[in-house]
This record gives sequence, structure tokens and C-alpha cells, in this order.
Amino acid sequence: MAKKTAYMGMLTALAFVLSYIEFLIPINLGIPGVKLGLANLVTIVALYTMGVKEACTLSLVRIVLNGFTFGNPAAMLYSLAGGILSLLAMIGARRIKLFSVTGVSVLGGVFHNLGQIMAAVLVVENARLLYYFPVLVLSGTLAGTVIGILAALIIKRLDKLIREQNQ
Repeated sequence: MAKKTAYMGMLTALAFVLSYIEFLIPINLGIPGVKLGLANLVTIVALYTMGVKEACTLSLVRIVLNGFTFGNPAAMLYSLAGGILSLLAMIGARRIKLFSVTGVSVLGGVFHNLGQIMAAVLVVENARLLYYFPVLVLSGTLAGTVIGILAALIIKRLDKLIREQNQ
């Protein structure tokens, strides 16, 4: 139990630090809302190494911490909507075992953007925002691919480390 708690604490701190780095060094491609999603790397690693419950807890704690530290209530609402939809998509994709870690990450990135745009449509009461969704699908796919490749490498190394410790 102590190891699991320590691992969860480490992952939470890592996700928070990665969010901070992303906050300090924004990617400005002239498209508002486009981010790499570095903290999602930690969520995917938690999903594959710890399980669904832990990944959900980590994601929620990360979103709330980031919202209070770097954002505002509106930003937290959008992040929460994106995070929940992203997690549901990643959990479903992982369970059906049709996708690699990278594929799960891409789905997470796209569904995160979908959740955020749907929240924005509801908040501003303007369905025209959906015209922006194809741009977000592209950015979610690209970011999800990068994050997924990194996550797959980390998960592979962690699995090897855990196997070596259990021998």
C-alpha cells in the first residue's frame, strides 16, 4: 500500500510539473487552445501501470490543482470536460484491446478536444464553435501521437523494471 501511495504521489507531482512546464512554455501556432498535453503522458502511464481508478484519480487531482494554480474556473471547467471525455475514450479503447498505447493516446487527445469544444458550445450557447473542431482533431491527433509514443516507451521501461524487481 505504501509503494502504491508513493507511486501515485510521484505521478501526481510529475503531472503537475509537466503542466507547469507547458504553462511556462506555451506552444503558439496561431491557433488558440492547441497544446501538447504533456501531463496526459502521466495519465496514460497510470492507466497502463496502475489501473482505471488510479488514472481517474490522478487526472481529477491534476485538473483541480492546475485549475487553482494556473487557471480560472472557466479553464477548469473546460479541462474537466475534456479530461472526463478523454479518460472515458482511453479506458474504452484500452479495454477493447484494438489500439496500441499510441492509438489510445490519439483517441484521448481527440476526445479531450471534443469535450472542451462541447463545453464551450454549451457555455457560450453558440454551435458555430464546432467549425473549429477539425483543427482540434488534427492537433489532438498530432499531440496524441507524440504523447503516445513517449508513453509506450515509458510503460515498456517501467514493466521491465517491475519484472526485474520481482525476480
